[in-house]
Amino acid sequence: MSLTNVFGIAGSAMSAQTIRLNTTASNLANAESVSSSLDETYRARKPVFALKPTEPDAPIENPDGLPAGQGVQVLGIVESDAELRPEYNPTHPMADEEGYVYYPNVQVVEEMADMISASRSFQINAEIMNTAKQMMQRTLQMGQG
Repeated sequence: MSLTNVFGIAGSAMSAQTIRLNTTASNLANAESVSSSLDETYRARKPVFALKPTEPDAPIENPDGLPAGQGVQVLGIVESDAELRPEYNPTHPMADEEGYVYYPNVQVVEEMADMISASRSFQINAEIMNTAKQMMQRTLQMGQG
């Protein structure tokens, strides 16, 4: 893998982590939203990542016998199928005919941990890009001397 590929790979990882951060922020913003029906209740969302493949003829560059990837791609965003939180509260203005309101299946502690992880992953990839840039600059300086 050439050093110039590092920028594309780290950049795709940073883009993926940005999507992850935005999804987590959306989950946290809707964590306490209330609905009067199961169908209208917000459901936690998670991005699905995959290895961005190389060309089909790419040489095998790792001991696993797999071709090296070219970064991260986001396949989509899926909704959690975890149970929603019904709460019996007949005095609530959003209560259904049985007296229930429904809260999202967002786990705030899990979302905060996910946010910290995504933020740290973004930061690490930014550091990787900076290190690669410094290495390229030093290589060019060697040619000048």
